[in-house]
Amino acid sequence: MTKTITFACMHFSIAFGVVYLLTGSIMIGGAVALIEPAINTVAFYFHEKLWNRLERRRHVSRARLPIPLYV
Repeated sequence: MTKTITFACMHFSIAFGVVYLLTGSIMIGGAVALIEPAINTVAFYFHEKLWNRLERRRHVSRARLPIPLYV
């Protein structure tokens, strides 16, 4: 859990720092630092669902391959 928290802090800090450097606005930097990770989390959820579906299809495809016979 500590690793997750430190990663989240790093993510927020980087998002804030980049936007602040680009805009000079603490308000915009703060807003982006809060909004971007939230959107990224939702996108990651759907990414994982898609990835899991692709993995299941790959396993099914491999299961259908003929088993080689060694003589």
